[in-house]
Amino acid sequence: MNHRSLALLGALLLSTGLVACSSSGDGSGHASGDGSGGTAGARTVLDVWLMRDSVSAAFQKEFEAGFEKDHPAIDVKIQTQEWDGIGEKVTAALAGNDAPDVIEVGNTQVARYARSGGLTDFTDRVGELGGGSWLKGLAEPGAYDGRQYGIPYYAANRVVIYRTDLFREAGIDAGTIKTREQWLAATKKLDRGGTQGIYLPGQNWYALAGFIWDEGGDLAVESGGAWKGRLDSPEALRAMEFYRTLQALGKGPKDSDEAQPPQAEVMAEGRIAQIIAAPGGANVVMEKNPDLRGKLGFFPIPGKTATTPGAVFTGGSDLVVPAAAAQQEEAFTFLKELTGDAWQKKLALAMSYVPNRTTLAGAVASDPGAAAMAVGAANGRATPNTPEWAAVEAKNPIKDYMTAVLTGRDPKSEAAKASRSITDTLNSGS
Repeated sequence: MNHRSLALLGALLLSTGLVACSSSGDGSGHASGDGSGGTAGARTVLDVWLMRDSVSAAFQKEFEAGFEKDHPAIDVKIQTQEWDGIGEKVTAALAGNDAPDVIEVGNTQVARYARSGGLTDFTDRVGELGGGSWLKGLAEPGAYDGRQYGIPYYAANRVVIYRTDLFREAGIDAGTIKTREQWLAATKKLDRGGTQGIYLPGQNWYALAGFIWDEGGDLAVESGGAWKGRLDSPEALRAMEFYRTLQALGKGPKDSDEAQPPQAEVMAEGRIAQIIAAPGGANVVMEKNPDLRGKLGFFPIPGKTATTPGAVFTGGSDLVVPAAAAQQEEAFTFLKELTGDAWQKKLALAMSYVPNRTTLAGAVASDPGAAAMAVGAANGRATPNTPEWAAVEAKNPIKDYMTAVLTGRDPKSEAAKASRSITDTLNSGS
C-alpha cells in the first residue's frame, strides 16, 4: 500500500497520533551508497530505510538501543525516506550495487519489486519469523509467484466511526451490531429526523471491495497466467447491491470518493450517525467540531454472520531485503526483532497500529480505535497481487462503475464494462 492509499484511510497517519518526528537520518543516520556501509570498527553497520512517520522518534530511539544491546556487533543506521518518489528510489537501489540492507515498502508494492528479481527470498525462513499467524492482508501481497519476499511490519484498516449520542437517542447499542442485517436495521432507524444514518460516498471502492470479499468474490482473479476482472460475478453484484442499499441511508454524493469532500469534515458539520474510515478520522471530526469530543465511538465493519467480521482492505507496510544487500544475516536479525512479538506489541501501543499477526490483537485492547481495527484486520485482504494493479487504480473503472449503478444504470452491463477494463489493464503488462 502506498502513501496515497494510506491517505485515503481517513487521514490515518495525520490524526491517530501516528505523525511524529521519526527521522534520525538527518544527521545521525546515513543512506546506503555513501561509503559508510560495512563495518564500524568491529561492528557491522546495517543500513535501514524506514518511511516518514512509520515510527516516532521515541520508538525509534528505544528500538535502536534495545536492538544494539541485544546485538552489540550490529550498528543500526536508520534513514527516513519520503513517500513521494519512493518507488523510483527503491527501484534504482535494487538495480545497483549499494542498496540498503532493509527497506520498508507498502504492502501492495512488494510484487512490483519482487518481479525484478531484486529482493531476497525468505520463503524457507518464514517459520523462523513466526509467519504462521501473520495477517493475510500483509503476508499475501508480500509474496510473489509463491515465494515470500515481504515480511509483515504493521497494518491499518477502516472501521465504523459513529456518534454515540445519536445512537443513544435512537436506542441503539452499537455493541450489538455484529451482522450486515443488524447494521442495516440500525442505520435505517438512525436515518430520520434530520440525521443521516450513514455518510457513504458513492465511490468508496475500498469499502465495496470488502463487501465483495464477504460474498466470496474478488476484484480480479488469475488463471493460467492471465488476469480477469470479476466485478460482473454474481458475488460482486450482490456486494454492489448491498452497497447501494447502505449508501441510500444517507446523503453521500454518488460521484465522488471519501476524500472529495473529506468525509470526516462532513461528519463534523452535521448530524451524521456513521462513516466508514480509519480511526484517525475521529480526531479530524473532533478537531473540526470540538463539541463532538467524547461523542465518537468505533466498531468493526460487520460481516454476513456474527462470528466473522466484515472483510476489510488492509493497508500498511512490509519489510524487504534487497538481494544486493551486503549484510544479509544481520538484515534477517533486524527483521526477526522488529517483526517479532515483543517489539510488535510496543510498536502497536506507541503508534496505534495493528500488529502484524492475529495472535497479538490483544496488544491494542486499551485503544478503542485500534482494537476495532484489529478485529477487522483478522479478516483483512489486499488488492489483486500483481504489479499492474497500480495501473488499474490510476484509471479506476471501479469508481465509474459504482457511480453508474448508484445513478440508475444497469448493474450487470456496467459491471461487465468495468471488468473488461480491469482485464485489459492487468494483462497489458504481461
